[in-house]
Amino acid sequence: MSIIVVLFIQITPPAYAAVDPYLARYLRLKEPIALEVDEQGTTREFSLEEISQGKVLFENNCLNCHVGGATLPDPQTSLALNKLSGANPPRDNVNNLVAFLRQPMTYDGSEETYWCRQVPESWMTQEEIESLAAFVLTAAQKAKGWGTESF
Repeated sequence: MSIIVVLFIQITPPAYAAVDPYLARYLRLKEPIALEVDEQGTTREFSLEEISQGKVLFENNCLNCHVGGATLPDPQTSLALNKLSGANPPRDNVNNLVAFLRQPMTYDGSEETYWCRQVPESWMTQEEIESLAAFVLTAAQKAKGWGTESF
C-alpha cells in the first residue's frame, strides 16, 4: 500500500506579510492611501504596512477606550470623521491628530485633558505615531459606522 501526501503551502510575498487583513476587508485598501497631513491640504501617501502598524499600535494602546472608533469615557467625542473635523483645532489631518496625541486637549481646545493619555516621543516615535494617526483617519474615512452607534 502506498500513501501519497500532498502539501499545499501558501507563499506570502514579504511585502504583504506585514499587512493586516482588516485593511482589505473592512477598510477596502489594496494600495497605499494619500491622507491630508496639514490644514493646507498637503497629502502624504501611507503604505499598507504603515497603516497596519498603526492598527497594531491602536489595538495595543487605544482600544480600551476607543472600540470601533467610539470614545467610551466621552461618547459625544468619538473618532468619527465629523467629530475629528469639528474639534478645535480640527483633528482630521495627520499633523493635528499627532499634535493632539502628543498633548491631549479638550474637544474645544481650551485646556489639557486627561481622558486620553499623552504619547511622548519616548513612548512612540514620530513614524509610529504618524502610522497610528493614519490608521485612525483611514478608519474614520472608510470603515462603515466607525465612531458611530451603528459600528
